[in-house]
Amino acid sequence: MLSKRIIPCLDIRNGQTVKGINFINIREVGDPIELGKLYSEQGADELVFLDITATHEGRKTFVELVKRIAFNLNIPFTVGGGISELKDADALLAAGADKISINSSAIKNPKLIDDLALHFGSQFVVVAIDAKEENNHWEATMHGGRLPTGKELFTWAKEAENRGAGEILFTSMNHDGTKNGFANEALTHLSDLLTIPLIASGGAGTMEHFADLFKYGKADAGLAASIFHFGEIAIPDLKSYLRKEGISMR
Repeated sequence: MLSKRIIPCLDIRNGQTVKGINFINIREVGDPIELGKLYSEQGADELVFLDITATHEGRKTFVELVKRIAFNLNIPFTVGGGISELKDADALLAAGADKISINSSAIKNPKLIDDLALHFGSQFVVVAIDAKEENNHWEATMHGGRLPTGKELFTWAKEAENRGAGEILFTSMNHDGTKNGFANEALTHLSDLLTIPLIASGGAGTMEHFADLFKYGKADAGLAASIFHFGEIAIPDLKSYLRKEGISMR
């Protein structure tokens, strides 16, 4: 069995790390450079940086900020937000990203997944899906959860894999920021459907939630933000707890 990963996420707006609940009520929580450095030192397996308003505001990711964060890291670094063509990904790779994450741009132009995978390799391409569940139907959204797309979560995730995505990052909008646990039922279905690694986001509140995620949700990695940003759970303590629960950790 592959070892599981713990991934802190920096949601960036106007150059600052922010966090909301169900994609709204967003507030600032700290300096992304300092937070990234802290998580790297604490033993995080990877770091994800998402410029959450880049697409909605019709601009590119803050490349200079990416450079400054990457300078302090010794762990894999995934960057997303406003990536709509190969040259955007190229700029972020040059700035220190190890992987790029695409979301709205992939929904608008699915061939972008094929192009990025062909040009850089599948291992470089993470397709992020922000989905909302209503009446037992999961629908993918765009523009930071603002726009419904009509795309069904599981069908879209499989298409992304078939087009060359190396990983799927699934965020449950219903669970985001609630600290009530991950969307394990949907994650189990995704995990059974896909052959590529699955990163789960949305709902982490306790160490037990991560144990349930890996045991029952069958995800390959757990991504969280506020519990790490506010010091509610320390990454070394979390990994130690999960090992005691019999879960193989990086």
